[in-house]
Amino acid sequence: MRVRIRDFIETTEGLYFAVNTYSHPKDRFFAFLRYVPYEFIDFKIPMNNIREINGKKYVKIADTSLAYKFLEKKFPKYLFYDEINNVLMHAIPKEDVKQILKPKERLNEIINEDQDLNELEKKCRKLAITLEEYGVSLKNMGVSGSLLLKLNNENSDIDFVIYGKENHKKARESLKQAFEDRKLSPLSEDFWKIAYQKRIKDGTLTYKEFIYYEKRKYNRGLVEGTMFDLLFTREWDEINEEYGNKKYKNLGFIEIEGKILNDDYAFDNPATYRVECYTNSEIKEIVSFTHTYAGQCFKGEEFIARGKLEEVIEGNNRYLRLVVGTTREAFNEFIKLKKL
Repeated sequence: MRVRIRDFIETTEGLYFAVNTYSHPKDRFFAFLRYVPYEFIDFKIPMNNIREINGKKYVKIADTSLAYKFLEKKFPKYLFYDEINNVLMHAIPKEDVKQILKPKERLNEIINEDQDLNELEKKCRKLAITLEEYGVSLKNMGVSGSLLLKLNNENSDIDFVIYGKENHKKARESLKQAFEDRKLSPLSEDFWKIAYQKRIKDGTLTYKEFIYYEKRKYNRGLVEGTMFDLLFTREWDEINEEYGNKKYKNLGFIEIEGKILNDDYAFDNPATYRVECYTNSEIKEIVSFTHTYAGQCFKGEEFIARGKLEEVIEGNNRYLRLVVGTTREAFNEFIKLKKL
């Protein structure tokens, strides 16, 4: 029983969790609560958060604090204190797993279904076929989020998954060409404004800065007016970390400068950059747990970054890393180019 980022897990009670890491304890999987059967809800929710499949209603839980409060009250067995990372996590004991939903399998269903596709599924299929025309193999694609669970509605986007670092790079290059050929469309100004308001809560990036970084990533676009993301997931042979191999110690918040040495996993979760740090030579990498700073800088570029300094202990080895995105909103945390 293996899982990786972008997979979803359904529990025996019908809760849906999104897998959010590659390494897990032996007896459980780390994954974050995303959808809850309506029958368990006893608080007020926006109507557009209600989804339905086969006559059963579900509620999307988008707020982090609300997800923790819900589990603490209703299903505390899915809260697990991770001593390795010193943080309370959402985690599913293996005996409570009903099924694992795989993005590759779901996309294959959509590709091979000749009829009875809904509008979002048709757009997802068009996106897959378009990327294939530019040389991205269908076997390296998948679809996650609400489409994976068949809980999409008229407001849903497409969480499109590309497996493998070279394939993801190829997909972003293909998207750039598809924009130029007008096969797919870049985001409009209205979409960017919504994204900025959703992502930046403290003015850490100006709107002009945010747009500059986002547009050069080529990991978002529109297919027939619906937004999609090209999300990165490692291939199985790229996953080499085992749970418990590394331990982390919080050393407080700092700001650093340096140069990006390697960006192979800049679009991963967490986004990972190997760096040469000018201000502290012991700092060897930056990791970002917020989507805003994935793909923010590329190899050879000089950066300024602010976040939580951590000591990483791996066996007899020790080094430092900077963590950006200690909360989803990443207040007063950032990665920027030294010169824009």
